[in-house]
Amino acid sequence: MSFRLAAYAVCIEDGRVLLACHVPPKGEANWTLPGGRVEHAEDPFDAVIREVAEETGCDAVVERLLGVDSRIIPAAERTIPGGPEHQNVGIFYQVRITGGQLRPEPNGEITESAWTAIPDVAGLRRSSLVDIGLALAQTFPATGHVTPIPVGGLIQH
Repeated sequence: MSFRLAAYAVCIEDGRVLLACHVPPKGEANWTLPGGRVEHAEDPFDAVIREVAEETGCDAVVERLLGVDSRIIPAAERTIPGGPEHQNVGIFYQVRITGGQLRPEPNGEITESAWTAIPDVAGLRRSSLVDIGLALAQTFPATGHVTPIPVGGLIQH
């Protein structure tokens, strides 16, 4: 089984959430939260700020920890053919944008970032990470954990 520790930014402002359009080398584009892999010896708190800057062009500050999600992606559902089962542990932070300007990720897989009205999110092809982040931001569960989001239809791994 492969494993990844990642940090994700939930940026909500005026009823809108900041989303990033991820276009993988193979497969379809989908919307996700800004964020990604925590590098070796990197603090997840620092990783989320770095990822927001890299993927969106914006400066950000962390306001609070929202929670942690652990998901297992079966080998058959991975975008990498023949790859092993995968576990992703995501740390979700409430983040506020303080500056910068939205732009595509240079030499990366994020082709655009956009502020999206929260009611409009349901109509987007998106990562389940978006729904998890919104659920954490809307409920602030004391445990920092929400029920797993079912994958299918517009909601992808």
